[in-house]
Amino acid sequence: MRQTLTALIVVTLASPLLAQTGKSSKKTPPPEPITIAGCVARATVNGNPQYTVDDKVNGKYRLSGLDIHDFLGQRVQLVGGVIETKKLRIQGGLKPSPNLAGQAGAVDQTQIATATAGGQAPTGDVQLPEFRVKSVRPLGAGCE
Repeated sequence: MRQTLTALIVVTLASPLLAQTGKSSKKTPPPEPITIAGCVARATVNGNPQYTVDDKVNGKYRLSGLDIHDFLGQRVQLVGGVIETKKLRIQGGLKPSPNLAGQAGAVDQTQIATATAGGQAPTGDVQLPEFRVKSVRPLGAGCE
């Protein structure tokens, strides 16, 4: 009788824990595919060819996934998703640029403020966000 009562108590206390572990194993659904449109261009970074697309609304992306070299110089519509990278990036360099700093007092102060502003585009090796292409549709117009 005592063993039966102990087993009943253990089962009663363990059942909420078992129910919680079953709920927490749900997988999150994959993100919805997004559509961008732009001109396909080729760039060489560190000796490696890369294809990019410049979408006027969403910005510029480095392309991966499908091989799109046949669409080089064409305007296309791409369906896919942005790949989030969580790499640590360390960026060095002089602020202001060495050219601007070497001019000392011969430069207008507004030019110095503009050059050191955080909104200025970085120079050097710029890592574009990656867009993994799932499908390509040519829009029939050439790029300018």
